[in-house]
Amino acid sequence: MMENREYLNSLFDIYKDLLTKIEQDTFMDYYMEDLSLQEIADNRNISKSSVGKTLKSATEKLEEYERILHIEKKKNQIKEALQRKDYAKIAKIIEM
Repeated sequence: MMENREYLNSLFDIYKDLLTKIEQDTFMDYYMEDLSLQEIADNRNISKSSVGKTLKSATEKLEEYERILHIEKKKNQIKEALQRKDYAKIAKIIEM
């Protein structure tokens, strides 16, 4: 679960501007502020299910953007290549 949370936070850092303001706020409240769905719902005077739907929509969008664009994957590949000082690999990743 923690690995998934870290992965989603990483995707959020990359793609957050592609989400609506409500999706951004909900994601941040849940994954960064560690508020429960009920706490978020209470703070906004909306239903818990509405918060859950918004959070689900945001996470699905983040995962879909990554499936299409592969920015997180490329970032990690570049980090690994930098550690090995494999500059040819970095150039190849950037060209993809």
